[in-house]
Amino acid sequence: MEAKAIAKYVRMSPIKLKPVTDLVRGKDLNEALTILKFTPGKGSEIIEKVVKSAAANAENNFDMNPDNLYVAEVYAHQGPTMKRWRAGSQGRASIILKRSSHIGVTLKERD
Repeated sequence: MEAKAIAKYVRMSPIKLKPVTDLVRGKDLNEALTILKFTPGKGSEIIEKVVKSAAANAENNFDMNPDNLYVAEVYAHQGPTMKRWRAGSQGRASIILKRSSHIGVTLKERD
């Protein structure tokens, strides 16, 4: 049995999110939430929100015990990129890429 939660179109680059996802992968639910709470940066807040959502899905939809849950899978994939232009030198235009991410968390119960 597994519970999932996905946050799509998060306005943060996956390059900034992936180091935070690596911190919590494979950890118990309470330990992962503690790590995310004390990790600086906006990325940890976003991932913490998705982990809490997956925990609520597990408890309410699948009647899983929150004490036995662990983070089985967590990922931050590339979403769509918004392309914006800024005036450059000598009449040129330089591109600005505003990247987004799709964050997914899967929780499973330990036996």
